Amino acid sequence: MQEKIGKVTLDYEFYPGEDLYSDGPVEEELLEIARSYGEEELNRVIAEKNSWPVLYHFSHIRQNILEWLPIRKTDKVLEIGSGCGPITGALAKKAGSVTCIDLSKMRSTINAYRNRECDNVKIMVGNFQDIEVSLTEKYDYITLIGVFEYSEGYIGTHQPYVEMLRRISRHLKKDGKLVIAIENRLGLKYWAGCTEDHVGKYFEGIENYPDTKGVRTFSRKELQELIDAAGSFQTTFYYPYPDYKFPLTIYSDKRLPKKGELKDNFCNFDRPRIQLFNEERVYDSLVDAGLFPEFSNSFLVIAKREEE
Repeated sequence: MQEKIGKVTLDYEFYPGEDLYSDGPVEEELLEIARSYGEEELNRVIAEKNSWPVLYHFSHIRQNILEWLPIRKTDKVLEIGSGCGPITGALAKKAGSVTCIDLSKMRSTINAYRNRECDNVKIMVGNFQDIEVSLTEKYDYITLIGVFEYSEGYIGTHQPYVEMLRRISRHLKKDGKLVIAIENRLGLKYWAGCTEDHVGKYFEGIENYPDTKGVRTFSRKELQELIDAAGSFQTTFYYPYPDYKFPLTIYSDKRLPKKGELKDNFCNFDRPRIQLFNEERVYDSLVDAGLFPEFSNSFLVIAKREEE
């Protein structure tokens, strides 16, 4: 079964019949916003609503994470975990086609209304593991923006994160690229007093998730090891600042931050936090010591597939 919202196609062949996760009544509000307002009006709506979910799902700053990538109109993109579509529109402007996968019918509907003028977007609604085995195309880019950390919930093997990467890489063209954005479990903000993003507990990530199942993030070394175990990739790390959700600057190993640049640190908008030390001063200290990559709050990883 398929449905059209504007120019966007939604495919329900693999939809289980009910949404297995939801943020509750706020999603109805998000749907009404997506239906009622154009992209150029969203900043005004965000200011009026003064709501974390509205900011998170509709801020154009979210698109900075990959708007700079050299995606061409000849490229095909697979967006895994597309949610309410904060990234989908940016991909659609650059790529020839964008295939989205998301478990939630409600969020996919929000995505379709937000990007209803895009005639190159198809949203497949359902479980990733069901849809993945049906994919026949090869893609130039496959994105996992805030998704990879949930692989344990998708994949039932003893190495779910490695297996997730292996399965996804089967759908890459030769020289295709995986794009992974994820929090760093050792990010400085967690030492300074922010709660872990997914479970809302202080120090849960830096203590290596003693009480958490089903979701986890990784240090730079750990993430590199998972990618290496999954296949032959040429890997490049980038460092979104202050994090990948609202990236104002994206640093790389070729251009790391300088002392005095990292001033926008009090950016935990979704829940209360404490402040144990001055993050700007500690960042300057880490920059001096050459340790910024280890303590960046988030990573953006481009993993280019190479011949085995």
